[in-house]
Amino acid sequence: MSFAELQNLIEQGVANLSSWIWSPPLVALCLLAGLYFSFRTRFMQVRYFGEMVRLLFANDKKQKTGISSFQAFAIALSGRVGTGNIVGVATAIGYGGPGAIVWMWIIAFFGAGSAFVEATLAQIYKENHNGQFRGGPSYYIEKGLHSKWLAVMFAVCSVVACGLFLPPVQSNGIAIAFANSFQVNPMFIGLIVAFLLGLVVIGGVKRIAYVAQIVAPFMAVIYVVMAVVVLCYHWPAIPSVLKDMLSGAVGLHEITGGILGSTIAWGVKRGIYSNEAGQGTGPIVAGAAKVSHPVKQGLVQGFSVYIDTLLVCSATAVMILAAKTYNVVNATTGEYLVTSSYALGAPDVSYTSTAIGTVFGQMVGNVSVAVALAFFAFTTIMAYYYYAETSIVYLFGKGRREHVAVWILRFVIVLSVFYGSMKSAKAAWDLGDIGVGTMAWINVVSILLLSKTAIKAFKSYEKQQKEGKTPVFDPKELDIKNADFWEQHPNGVIDN
Repeated sequence: MSFAELQNLIEQGVANLSSWIWSPPLVALCLLAGLYFSFRTRFMQVRYFGEMVRLLFANDKKQKTGISSFQAFAIALSGRVGTGNIVGVATAIGYGGPGAIVWMWIIAFFGAGSAFVEATLAQIYKENHNGQFRGGPSYYIEKGLHSKWLAVMFAVCSVVACGLFLPPVQSNGIAIAFANSFQVNPMFIGLIVAFLLGLVVIGGVKRIAYVAQIVAPFMAVIYVVMAVVVLCYHWPAIPSVLKDMLSGAVGLHEITGGILGSTIAWGVKRGIYSNEAGQGTGPIVAGAAKVSHPVKQGLVQGFSVYIDTLLVCSATAVMILAAKTYNVVNATTGEYLVTSSYALGAPDVSYTSTAIGTVFGQMVGNVSVAVALAFFAFTTIMAYYYYAETSIVYLFGKGRREHVAVWILRFVIVLSVFYGSMKSAKAAWDLGDIGVGTMAWINVVSILLLSKTAIKAFKSYEKQQKEGKTPVFDPKELDIKNADFWEQHPNGVIDN
């Protein structure tokens, strides 16, 4: 067997494993979990929208331990806003048709409920680790479900996925975009990205938070403004775009109606990949925030799902659909169901850059997408590093072993970023999907089993607010065990 044949065999095996993990049961589980949490909280994502925005900018400057709610939001937003918003949306449209975007919206709306529950649990069971708060699925699985082996399994999956599988997806998107725009060797781009990442991650969570809170919101706003300009230019196409999206979402489109299952699957899969609701990475950074009540950070993290999918992903979608710069491919047969008048092949970043190019010229389209991808993807990789680092801390605890393991992680993630810049997009996405899917399986089941705890905290928060009190979280009063930090600090503040 030749090396090329062996490589093809491995890539096919990776693709098959990805399809198996992302089987219909996981898609259904994510949707039903979000629906369940939304009903249990009486659709807090609607009722508490104003509160979400207010809490986003709340900050206790007296407390030095932990990071602010906005910094935690920015890191989480960095993890959510990446290639999934540019390349992932194009992939969803290419393989699922315009209707896939509607399903991305649906999973985002209900996913806000999942994001709220998992972030609240992360805060309830967080720990103070050497002057930094640490939390996330591994912590609430061990303390809430009393399952050490499952907690360790999630942590291992998180380290492997966030430190090895997911970063190449982001660097691959950067490399392809710059290769198309500037004819730069992907290896050179990989070296630059890997070097810059090394400089940031050495500084730890404080440096990551500082960079994220500046770059992520700024780039999101610029990108959305550009999308609005493109949409205004193609405004006559808006009615047909909405019709295609709605009819495609329920299988009524005359051309793509036969791929309804693919439409739902791609919309949900890319939605979860982009907004991370239920995936288990969002609560890792949520546990690092300094707040006076766990529910506050839960609300903030729920809001970040809106920003990612309903704003940034939608910006990409409307550009592509209004400019009609997309093909729709039957993933099973390879047949092109819809073919653009532009020279486009399989779904990739060219769908988005060509859409922008219809207004500003192709050079500007290529350059703007390349720059946007560079910023979005780089901040996403930073977030991935923090997710993996927190899991390393959980696995190895304090001391020399943790220190060594963290440095090994830094080396591995930098290497994986360089490697990803030269790997094919399909293989990179499949590896990323395996990582996301594995964590989602473990986390969604866990937060469903622990949802009673999060709902208790939410009802207590609501009750105290209605009574005109400043909400205080007392786990003993709510019969919540193993919430050690909050038992010692009911107002969430450590005396510095």
